[in-house]
Amino acid sequence: MQQRTFRSLAGLVAVGVCGLVTLAGCSKGTAGKGTIYYLVPGLLDEFQTESVNAIERAFTSLGYEVRTLDGQNRSDVQLNQLDDVLLLDPKAVILAAVDFDSVVPGIERVRAAGIPVVAFDRLITSSTLDLSSVAGTVEMGRMAAREIRRLLEERHGAVRGTVLQVMGDPGDNYTLDIQQGFDEVMAAHPDVTVVTKAAIQWEASNAGDVAEDQLLVQPELDLIFVHAAHLAVPVVAVLEAGGKNPGDVMLVSSNGAPVGLDLIRQGWEQVEVEQPLYAQVYGIAMFIDKLIAGETLVPGSYDVLGHPAVLTEKPWGMTLEIPGAAISRDNVDDPQFWGNLTPPAAPVPVVE
Repeated sequence: MQQRTFRSLAGLVAVGVCGLVTLAGCSKGTAGKGTIYYLVPGLLDEFQTESVNAIERAFTSLGYEVRTLDGQNRSDVQLNQLDDVLLLDPKAVILAAVDFDSVVPGIERVRAAGIPVVAFDRLITSSTLDLSSVAGTVEMGRMAAREIRRLLEERHGAVRGTVLQVMGDPGDNYTLDIQQGFDEVMAAHPDVTVVTKAAIQWEASNAGDVAEDQLLVQPELDLIFVHAAHLAVPVVAVLEAGGKNPGDVMLVSSNGAPVGLDLIRQGWEQVEVEQPLYAQVYGIAMFIDKLIAGETLVPGSYDVLGHPAVLTEKPWGMTLEIPGAAISRDNVDDPQFWGNLTPPAAPVPVVE
């Protein structure tokens, strides 16, 4: 492990979301029930910035003070933040890890002090946590496949055709899980040819290159399925440059980012399978009082903002998996989808 240098609480303040201000200036709400720290990995994409907004709103509504610290996409910064937060007597820590392994010593120190640690969105399997709230990524892949099956049948009168699947980085479990669910469903349709390629490091330009190359090889391509909405942007540019009109080559994406919803409105994209950001936040908020009280969580099925979530006990701790939803032109403006950047106003259904 990389050797760390000691950082004071002033250092913690400097990496807070609110910038170079006092830590109190970053506070949200009142401290009636104590303070919860959210360690966000970085603030360079809309999913992360909207997670901050949603977490602060949900937990302040329950009477907690929320303070958010920006890890700047650096594992050493985030590990230091965990050590610094220990000195501030938090009620709980919510963590979206920059790096799954390097953060483990910090998690173990925080939990050894009797403070619950919850993983948000990014699953950590090499240590024990009190709760993990994650997207049901395998089910997202299945959902995308079912939507693609429907689109192909509408086009051809049967489930047949050629599909290009553009994964994210093949070292990322998120994209591997989506592929698993997608391939599982499509295996039942032998008349569909699936070509799978990767956009290494989730780089958008790599997705564009893949689409351009495959359109030369497969000029009758029916549909392109990308594993994140930002990968759809260069794909659309390639289609436009090739003289295609919206819908000539159908497009399906996952994660539900604002750009994906805009592409649906423009007609370029037919379906976006949402990563349920708001439900993932509410899934933590539902159980937070029990976690802080040291009570046992009961495995089973839970409704989280209308999503059929499942809480199970895993080797790394209790894990809540929440499937997304399919977004199309018919429902694209629904504020329930995080890509419309409208956090839910519904009260958190606290589990007693």
